Amino acid sequence: MPKTKTHSATKKRFKLTGTGKVTRRRAFKSHLLEHKSPKRKRGFRKATPVAGADVKNVKRLLGLR
Repeated sequence: MPKTKTHSATKKRFKLTGTGKVTRRRAFKSHLLEHKSPKRKRGFRKATPVAGADVKNVKRLLGLR
């Protein structure tokens, strides 16, 4: 059987932690930041875990399943 290819868009957007959890960047931090409060913008900095319902699909696209 041929090797499975990693989905290029997925590998740019998601990261695996040491324990195998999948993390993603938060939305709404790219533009129109003038009217958003500093507290709200600080919250966008941290990576957050991917929802449980989506983990299986993301791992498959990363070539981990």
